[in-house]
Amino acid sequence: MDTAALQRVGNQLGTNPAGIFQDDSGQRYYVKMLESPMHARNEMLAARLYQLTGAPTLTYVRMAEPERIATEWVELDKRCVAHLDEGERRQAQRWLGVHAWTANWDAAGFAGDNQGVVDGRVLTLDLGGALAFRAHGDPKGKAFGTQVNELEVMRTDADNPHAVKLFADMCPDDIKAAIEVVARIPGERIRQVIVEAGGSRKLAEKMVARKADLAGRLAKDRKAPSRAAP
Repeated sequence: MDTAALQRVGNQLGTNPAGIFQDDSGQRYYVKMLESPMHARNEMLAARLYQLTGAPTLTYVRMAEPERIATEWVELDKRCVAHLDEGERRQAQRWLGVHAWTANWDAAGFAGDNQGVVDGRVLTLDLGGALAFRAHGDPKGKAFGTQVNELEVMRTDADNPHAVKLFADMCPDDIKAAIEVVARIPGERIRQVIVEAGGSRKLAEKMVARKADLAGRLAKDRKAPSRAAP
């Protein structure tokens, strides 16, 4: 899709330069202007990985301009972690493993505004903070490694209060279920999706290693001796 063929009908909503655009049929899109084609490719790769796991997101659309990325516009019923009811919070918690695996530090949003509800379904609204870049575009560098520390950090980090609000009260069984969403995906399928979407072999191997790190936690839990009843 080419922005030049669209009509701008609204301004940016998040931190990145962006706008709301409309095509001739009346379909609207939220188009972000990112720092480089590498940033746009990174977010599209994250969207493909979320899709692979089944984690709900907005519908991403490829743009003719390589530094831009778009999602189909939808009217949200809710857009804030604080507004989720208990059932919606449980929906969102199901995808903790996916957020952690993809290092999506911005899964909850700076103001709790990266989780929204449409027709009773909870969506992650922006994936710009996943994989190699922070939400504002800075590279994560060595902080994006093969160990998935985010599984703990997203439930405990005082600097990410909305993620803590969303995920901190998850019980061990809920955390295991969230890990299994990622652990069951074949490594070869992960490699295929990343390479087909324009990602590097290096990234593919890193994501397979991160999946293995999560799966290893399940194996340790299974081997742990149970406590004798008092």
